Amino acid sequence: MSKEMTIWVVIGIYAVFMLAIGILNSKKGGGMTDFTVGGRNAGAWISALSYGTAYFSAVMFIGYSGGSGWSFGLYSTLVGVGNAVIGSYLAWKVLAGRTRETTRRLKIKSMPQLFEKRFHSRGMKLFSCIIIFIFLLPYSASVYKGLTSVCSVLLNIDEQVCMVIIAIASAVVLVLGGYMATLKADFVQGIVMMFGVAALLAMVVASPTVGGLEKGFTRMTEYMQQKGITPMSPQSAVSLVATILMTSFGTWGLPQMIHKYYGIRDEKEVRRGTVISTFFAFLVAGGGYFIGSFSHLFFGDQLPEGGKDYLIPNMLNMSNLPDILVGIVLVLLISASVSTLSSITLTACSTLSMDLVKDRIRPQIKDQNLAMLTRLLCLFFVVGSYLVANYPTPILEMMSYSWGIISGSFLAPYMISLYWKKINRIGAWAGMLGGFCTSFIPVALSGFKTPDGPIYACAAMLVSLFLCFVVSLLASKFKWKGSEENPTFYAKDETIPVR
Repeated sequence: MSKEMTIWVVIGIYAVFMLAIGILNSKKGGGMTDFTVGGRNAGAWISALSYGTAYFSAVMFIGYSGGSGWSFGLYSTLVGVGNAVIGSYLAWKVLAGRTRETTRRLKIKSMPQLFEKRFHSRGMKLFSCIIIFIFLLPYSASVYKGLTSVCSVLLNIDEQVCMVIIAIASAVVLVLGGYMATLKADFVQGIVMMFGVAALLAMVVASPTVGGLEKGFTRMTEYMQQKGITPMSPQSAVSLVATILMTSFGTWGLPQMIHKYYGIRDEKEVRRGTVISTFFAFLVAGGGYFIGSFSHLFFGDQLPEGGKDYLIPNMLNMSNLPDILVGIVLVLLISASVSTLSSITLTACSTLSMDLVKDRIRPQIKDQNLAMLTRLLCLFFVVGSYLVANYPTPILEMMSYSWGIISGSFLAPYMISLYWKKINRIGAWAGMLGGFCTSFIPVALSGFKTPDGPIYACAAMLVSLFLCFVVSLLASKFKWKGSEENPTFYAKDETIPVR
C-alpha cells in the first residue's frame, strides 16, 4: 500500500468514527439545555479531555510550537509548561468549581447570561454576545490555517480542499449532536492526541536530524549559543513571557473554555478533572513545544517556503516517519482541530441564538426551534471561518488577536465576579471596555499585521483587571449609579429570575 493510501485509510477510519458519534447523538438531541450543556452530567475524563482538545489544536502544534521554537529555541518548552501549570491546573483549581456551581444554580448556559445575572445589565449581555461571535471567527480561522499547512505538505493536496474537508467534519459532528456529541468526540480525540504526541515526540527526537535526546540537546544548545538565541535580552524576554502568559492566562477568559465547566456533574468530578487536564496539557503542550524547539536543527537560519507556519509540517516530512505514524499524526491534528472548531462554533452560535435572538428579537421562540436555529448558525459560522482563513495573516498572529480581544474584555470581570462581591456594574463595564480597547485598537491600526499581539493581549488583561477593582471601589465610595452590590448572585439557596 502506498504512503498516500495508508494515510487516507487512517483518516477515513477516523472520519467514519466521528460521523457515527454525531449520528448516534443526533437521536438524543432535545432543547437548548441538551444542546449547549448536555444535561450538566459530564464526568471528569470527558470534561477534562474536552477542555484539553479545545485548548490545543493545530494552532498550537503548527503555529505556536513552530514559531516559538524558531524564536526561542529550547526555551520555547516553557510555553508548554506554562500552559499545563497556569492554563490547565490553576484554571481548574480557581475557576471550575465556582463556575460549575454558579451556572448550575442559576441555570446559566453562556458567559453573556452570567454577566447579565451578576450585573443586572442587558447591555453588557448584548455587548459580550457580539464580541464573542465576531472575534471567535479569527481564532476559528487560525485553526483552519494550521491544519491546511500540514496537509498540503504531508498529503500534497490543495489547501482549499483541505479547508473544505475540515469544515464539513466539524459541522457534521456539532450540528448533528450538539454538546454531548462534541464531548464524546473530544474524549476519543483526546486519547488519540495523547498517544499520537507521545509517538511523534519519540520519532522526531530519534530522527537522524536530531540524533536522540542527548545529542539533540547538545547540538541545539551549541546552535543557540552561536546565534545568540537567549531570553535574556529585554526584547526576547518580553516576547517569551507575553507568549507564555497569553497562551496560559488567556484561556481563563475564553468562553469556549469556560463552557467546559458548565456541564461537569459534581465537585468530585471537578477534582478528578483537574488532575486529568493537567496531565494532558503536560504531555500534549509540553511535547508539542518540545518538538518545535528543534526547528533550527532542520532548517538552520533559513525558514522554509511559506514561513513559520510551515516549520512543523516540513519537520515531520523530513523526519522519515513511518506511513502509519504520518496518518496518526494527521488524525491527531485533525482531531485537535475539529475539537477546537466545534467548541468555538458551539460557544459563538449558542451565545448568539440565546442571548440575542431569544432575548431581543424573538422572545417567544420555542426551545426546540432555538436549538435548530443554533445548528443553522453553526453552519454559517463554519463558512465564515473558512472565508476569514483565506486572509493572509500568520496563524500565531491571528490567534493572538482573537485571544487578546476576548480575554482582555472578559477575563477580569468573569473571574472577579466568582469571588469578590464588591465588583459592580460600573467596574465591570470599565474592565470590559478598557481591556477591549487596549487589545483591539493597536491591532486594528496595524491592519491586523502587528507581530506584537501577545503583548497587547497581556496588557489588555492587566488593564481590565486594574479597572475592575479600582472603578468598582470608586463607584462604591461615591455612590454612583450602578455601584450596587448583588448578594443574591452568591446566595446558594436562591435563583435569580432572568431579566
